[in-house]
Amino acid sequence: MPLRAAISTPEGKRRYVRRLFATIAHRYDFITGALSYGQDRRWKRLLIRLADVAPGDHVLDLACGTGDLAFASSAAAGRAVGLDVTLEMLRLAKGKTAPPGAHLSWVAGDMVALPFPDARFTVVTTGYGLRNVPDLAAAISEICRVLAPGGRMLSLDFNRPEHPLLRRAYLTYLAVVGSVLGTVLHRDPDTYRYIPESIRQYPGAGRVARMLEGAGFVDVQVMPLLGGLMAIHIARVPYAAARRHDP
Repeated sequence: MPLRAAISTPEGKRRYVRRLFATIAHRYDFITGALSYGQDRRWKRLLIRLADVAPGDHVLDLACGTGDLAFASSAAAGRAVGLDVTLEMLRLAKGKTAPPGAHLSWVAGDMVALPFPDARFTVVTTGYGLRNVPDLAAAISEICRVLAPGGRMLSLDFNRPEHPLLRRAYLTYLAVVGSVLGTVLHRDPDTYRYIPESIRQYPGAGRVARMLEGAGFVDVQVMPLLGGLMAIHIARVPYAAARRHDP
């Protein structure tokens, strides 16, 4: 089945993404660095600074991959949980050395059905997570549910440029680079062509911000990176008791 068709439905995307990330787990850190022009770690450090993680925070990192954001959060907060649907990603994360004094735990789970009680965390982070979920509205609702009143959500991801010519050039570039990397690393040109295809389906930073507001988040901000080709979303759960959890 062609890639675009394979990820055109929530269930199809769910199956494809799970197979893909199990395949690329050992190359994940290299690929995120290559496709971010070497800026990935700098952007993640920026996200942690913007999150203002402090001792006493309880941090949840979603789609944690090999653990970059979870490790950084635990160094500041003292405790963090990394969640990912891919067991091999979690195995690689567990093999890394935690910061001194930090308490880190790793959970296998799905962003659209988080295995945590309401209001459990004060900070939720995700790097390249929202774009990959099969049901974005459900994932946003779940993030809102597990955040305590006043809790912060921050997301780093590729953006979908609004200008059609820029979008076409950007997606073409990612498709060509992804095809080459997929062929060299996995002998499959479609492996990293998933990235531009997922961006093609992604609502874009502005619409995601409106979805966050619709789910009950306040103080929603979008910080463009790399000329708007990437973005960080920042949002907060209100202190008022009434919050929406429905997609």
